[in-house]
Amino acid sequence: MPELADVLPMLALVLAIGAFAGVIAGLLGVGGGIVLVPAFYFAFEGLGYVRPDLMQICLATSLATIAVTSFRSVLSHNKKGAVDWDILKGWGPGIAIGAALGVVAASGLRNEVLMVIFGVLGVIVGLYLAFGREHWRLGQEMPKGVGRAVASPIVGFLSVLMGIGGGSFGVPLMTLYNTPIHRAVATAAGFGVIIAVPSVLGFLMIQGEGPNRPPFTIGQVNLVAFVAVIAMTLVTTPLGVKLAHAMDPKPLKRVFAIFIMIMALNMLRKAFGL
Repeated sequence: MPELADVLPMLALVLAIGAFAGVIAGLLGVGGGIVLVPAFYFAFEGLGYVRPDLMQICLATSLATIAVTSFRSVLSHNKKGAVDWDILKGWGPGIAIGAALGVVAASGLRNEVLMVIFGVLGVIVGLYLAFGREHWRLGQEMPKGVGRAVASPIVGFLSVLMGIGGGSFGVPLMTLYNTPIHRAVATAAGFGVIIAVPSVLGFLMIQGEGPNRPPFTIGQVNLVAFVAVIAMTLVTTPLGVKLAHAMDPKPLKRVFAIFIMIMALNMLRKAFGL
């Protein structure tokens, strides 16, 4: 069994990470994964848990929290009739297939490769948050047929490689295809469930070996971080929602976009050993 002295510093860090992620989620409507993955990585690394598969642990643990928070979000949005079930039914199978393929790909990639993927995609997400416009459109309705068959697995695949839910890719995608923003946010929570549940099941079956594993890690999911983040987001997400109603979120979203890009660029820096 791990020593209590080994667990307490990690618990303190992940509680702080969960509190911050909850406030951001409530304030800006941005999923926690884009914050959790780099935060987990730097926290675990700072505590000495340096391993070739540390990024896998961060991705898997982030997705485990998303499975819970997205499911709760879908239920809440569904009570208000905001979830577009036609989009979910049409896109869900492809997203789930992409998520499963993402687990297979991530299990064979080392930290540096996953960090580069996160860094590049994180910069793209940050740029869209900073400069994207609500009136941008690629079409009047979500793609079907070949377009959906190609795009839906890509959404699931890239989301798993970043350890994020449905919001970062799903919301921009749906709004670009003329889905109202509130409906896009609600439906993207469903994307998050479809991405997170199968991917977490896959990561739980990947048995990491060797020294320096964070304590209480099953498969590639760290239970301490998972429980702490879920507990803190329950407390702090409503606080973020209250702040959102009291403040103008647009400038805050730009500040957050800069923050995301700094974290993504720092990931790239570490991946290339700079």
